[in-house]
Amino acid sequence: MEAESDLRRLNNEYCHGADKRDRDRFAAVWAPQAVWVVGPQQQFEGVDVICDAVARQCAAFRRMLQWTREALVWKNTALRLINGLIPHFHEGNLSGAARTGEIDVPSTPLDRIGRRTGTVLQHPRRQFFTDTVRAELSFAMENFAFDPVRARDRLTVVIEEYGLAGLVSARLSELSGGQQQAVATAAATAHEPDVLLLDEPTSNLSSDAFARFRINLMRLKEQGTTIVIAEHRVHQLREIADRTVLLRDGRVDTIWDADQLAKLDDSDLLSLGLRAQCPPARLPPVPAAGASIAAGPLSPVGVSESSGVTLDGVRCHFRGRLVLAVDHALFRAGKVTAIRGPNGVGKTTLVRAIAGLQRHAGAVSIDGRRASRSRRQRATSMVMQDVQRQLFSDSVSAELTVGLPADLRARTRVDAAMHDLNLHGLGDRHPLSLSGGQQQRLVVAAVRLARRSVVIFDEPSSGADRFHLEAVAAAIRSVADEGATVLLVSHDEELVTLAADAELRLRIPGSTRPGVRTDHERVPMP
Repeated sequence: MEAESDLRRLNNEYCHGADKRDRDRFAAVWAPQAVWVVGPQQQFEGVDVICDAVARQCAAFRRMLQWTREALVWKNTALRLINGLIPHFHEGNLSGAARTGEIDVPSTPLDRIGRRTGTVLQHPRRQFFTDTVRAELSFAMENFAFDPVRARDRLTVVIEEYGLAGLVSARLSELSGGQQQAVATAAATAHEPDVLLLDEPTSNLSSDAFARFRINLMRLKEQGTTIVIAEHRVHQLREIADRTVLLRDGRVDTIWDADQLAKLDDSDLLSLGLRAQCPPARLPPVPAAGASIAAGPLSPVGVSESSGVTLDGVRCHFRGRLVLAVDHALFRAGKVTAIRGPNGVGKTTLVRAIAGLQRHAGAVSIDGRRASRSRRQRATSMVMQDVQRQLFSDSVSAELTVGLPADLRARTRVDAAMHDLNLHGLGDRHPLSLSGGQQQRLVVAAVRLARRSVVIFDEPSSGADRFHLEAVAAAIRSVADEGATVLLVSHDEELVTLAADAELRLRIPGSTRPGVRTDHERVPMP
């Protein structure tokens, strides 16, 4: 009950401590005793949840809050209570009250709530309504009937603020995951909402992209925007978060103000199941050469090995422009190779080419034999960034065994995989009813059971707390230990440190430094 009393005190402090003029402009986001139940596994109980935020006009109360939770679905439920998706879109029973500013969420139409809020999902691809970057940035303003002149001026500002000049004419499907995240954040703020909600916004960002993201958060905060973030990487935001709320089992567990959070060391965060700061992983480079290779051994050309994946003269072009150039690279079997580099340098393009999903020039060999695209597709398993795109069955148990030959369907193997990735007890659940992290671990488990010779993990730890990060890392290591060639695309230093044996760093072909290119020169990835 200490958390409850703290929240009530904060409510009184902000609502009654201000003079009447400020109270009239105060825009708190709160859900007093709100309970949302959609099934026996999912429930969120908000106990006077205060987001300590204010309307844009009230400079005295500018605040940013982050919510964190070491597992399951509570953070997403909290965000959906604020933006009105609960109860207007997601079915269930809501008791108590939920208000965003002066708006009573259950009784207010979604379009009115949408004018006051902007949301960035963990997987931005799911929230895009248009085909191009320019159209997506304009979408909300057009729907809210902005004056055309104001909309054009605002579009120019947003493009500049988020560094999107080089992507404004690109198709959204052609962007990398990090680029999509930047576009989604820009689109969510284009109509200047009072409240910005972000779900795991740093999961697919490289260090340079995160630096820009942080600058934009600070700018929005200074403008008086309410910012609510669901995030496990608490350390990355501790310098700018005014208050952090830890949720456990659907309830407020602990609240830290900025000073209290700053006093927590890494061991404190780890003990709570949260992500701690991790120094950059130091890994040996794989033998590689080419215009896309940022670093590697001095004389990699001609190195061959009978076990693993070899690339020779691989080139990928997009609209006549070279986006990937690898003269030679060797990925050894039984090892985990981290594919690294800033957003947009071609990491996903590279692994798609290896998997036979991307057209390319040059040759890819598996275990010393040149492999056609169709052979590589049969030999490869892949965990995509957005795993919902590869869920096909109507239960977790069925998803784990779909497409497996009879000798790999043993119940003991399936049960062990579910236990190792904390999916036990979920066998009868529909995969789409799981949280994002659970879906991700489900696909990781399925890939592990498939026992393919080449296994690719593309950002498999987005949305993972420390406990599940370690489980995912252990699963990746086990795949390599069974003899597979494992490629890990990740910006997550903790995961790379725990799972990888070597690395391949990429850069944009023609650049002098890894990933360095001015905004107007940035190119989308096929």
